[in-house]
Amino acid sequence: MATIASVRPIIGMEVHVELSTRTKMFTRAPSPGCARFADAPPNTLIDPVVLALPGALPVMNREAVEMAIRVGLALGCQVARFSKWDRKSYFYPDLPKAYQISQYDLPLCFDGAVDLPGCDERGNFEPGAPGLRVGIVRAHLEEDAGKLLHEAPGGRPIDFSIVDWNRAGTPLLEVVTQPDFSSADQCVHFARSLRALCRFLGVTLGVLQKGHVRFEPNINCELTLEDGHAVRTPVVEVKNLNSYTALKRAIEHEVFEQPARWLADGRRMGPGMKSTRGWDDARGVTFLLRSKEDAHDYRYFPDPDLPPVVVDEAWRARLAATIPELPASRMRRYAHEFALSGKDAQALVEDRGTCEVFEGAIDSMASLGVERIRAGRVAANLIMQSAARLAHERGVEIGDLGLTGAGLAALGVLRERGRINNQAVDPLVALLAGSMPAGDALGAVEALARTQGLLIVRDESAIEGWVERAIGENPRAAEDVRAGKEAAVGRLVGAVMKLAGGQADGKVVREAILRRLGSG
Repeated sequence: MATIASVRPIIGMEVHVELSTRTKMFTRAPSPGCARFADAPPNTLIDPVVLALPGALPVMNREAVEMAIRVGLALGCQVARFSKWDRKSYFYPDLPKAYQISQYDLPLCFDGAVDLPGCDERGNFEPGAPGLRVGIVRAHLEEDAGKLLHEAPGGRPIDFSIVDWNRAGTPLLEVVTQPDFSSADQCVHFARSLRALCRFLGVTLGVLQKGHVRFEPNINCELTLEDGHAVRTPVVEVKNLNSYTALKRAIEHEVFEQPARWLADGRRMGPGMKSTRGWDDARGVTFLLRSKEDAHDYRYFPDPDLPPVVVDEAWRARLAATIPELPASRMRRYAHEFALSGKDAQALVEDRGTCEVFEGAIDSMASLGVERIRAGRVAANLIMQSAARLAHERGVEIGDLGLTGAGLAALGVLRERGRINNQAVDPLVALLAGSMPAGDALGAVEALARTQGLLIVRDESAIEGWVERAIGENPRAAEDVRAGKEAAVGRLVGAVMKLAGGQADGKVVREAILRRLGSG
């Protein structure tokens, strides 16, 4: 029996991105990729084209084409001057036409490359770590299929399948990479980066739980045998993963299992050997769905009902001019300019609205005299703590809270000047979300803090009175402090803050307590 000396994973990615156009790819029927129709009841986003009724003809969605080109340009792809539509024939009940309109030999975008920033072992951005260049084979447009449900809503078992055609015909951008990955963590890093890029460009809602972005890794391994020979296992494509955790676990499972499969059956990579597998999240294993079809099995041929896509230089240039500084570049810049952790820099670029609030806050704080590096750190802290908590409570993105850079800057400046304490920040962020007063932001936010009783009290006699009372009510803590146990001062600071209703500065209170007990 052969002995395996080493295993080298070889992984490529296929990522399907559901575009957020108002209508579907080849019809004016509403698309569930649009926020307005995302929760439509089953089988309500349909029309004769979706249902493939006789005589119904497709009409191309220009907005979807432009979205795809913008993503392709952001991935460093060439944009084809001439591309066409092809019919990919296969039958499923959720595909009424029995073929999918896709692109085969002439995709819209091709031959690109993207440089991933370095990441740690968990796939998080790590400034200074070696990056990875990922080749992009193609980024082409197609239409999505519908959904087949094999249990009734609520999980009730049934002995038939339910079809929901709402998703059928939704514009889908498929991004295919070269097999440039060697670990699950690299794949997760790419998946996060691509999702952030697409959301940044405004081409998808990107809600993983709703399948707006679906990952399909293609995995095989090069096995080096003890005698020096190398063999490659058959490629396995794991279908429809819609979480980073599932992506990581599925890849790691396949990398672990494929050497054992080769020892058992001796099958090697070659024509007809590729297989498609599903992912059982509960058991943590993949399972065989079918042998993977080769291209000729789909009987591709040009769609006779659709004209080709012809992109001239003027159209391409106009779309290129709309692409802003992209997440990877901003992530590197934030970490470098403001000395942010990789984790914070990566979180800030997950959403374009968050970036705009962050950068607006820095500019506003700088105009109020805060040094830019310090302003960046203060703004990041406010966003990643208070704003993130509020967004989580409300179930929205940070950029959708309605916060403004000027409002956040005013909070930061008040905190830097000692006018509010940390306990005042969360309630003020909640008050400012979606309701920033007009005019002078700093004055407006300070007035708001005053009306809410959140400004720090500067009255020394009041502070001394609270300190005296706290010491009287907590004699044991006071004795511990007098005995040199300064850690006990925290109990007294907490007591004073409670008496002050949060309107005192913790540092000032601590100093007053130590001064009082030190002289006693």
